[in-house]
Amino acid sequence: MRARSTFVIAVVLWILVGTVHTATPAESPKSLYDRLGGLYNIAAVVDDFIDRVYENATLNANPNIAKARSEVRKAGLKVHLANQVCMATGGPCKYTGMDMKTAHAGFKITQKEWEALAADFKATLDAFKVPDAEQKELFAIVESTKGDIVVGAAASQ
Repeated sequence: MRARSTFVIAVVLWILVGTVHTATPAESPKSLYDRLGGLYNIAAVVDDFIDRVYENATLNANPNIAKARSEVRKAGLKVHLANQVCMATGGPCKYTGMDMKTAHAGFKITQKEWEALAADFKATLDAFKVPDAEQKELFAIVESTKGDIVVGAAASQ
């Protein structure tokens, strides 16, 4: 059941922010976590993103995803994903879930589904006015998980 709860977590890493602070030259470089505004902003973005993902017709057409959604509470998934994003962006949280390959085994996620998820992620980031530089960093984090999530992606990378 825990593996099923992390479907969106990789895709998670597809989520973040509200108010973002850009460092001035006099300041030391801040982590992506800090630039995104910390855990509360990350949690708000994750909340919006997961809601979008649960309504996505392309993702809902995959019976493996639909089955996982019936086995996992959405609220718990949001908490789990917020912790993963927090940790991946340099925050103090600890992600205790499975690795992406194990978590997504059996989902048979296609390139089309990956792109649908990316579109939802982009819409969420835009809605929260996440700056382009931070969006690029977030997408790079997410893209690094693609080979473990999308069927056939590992061979094409």
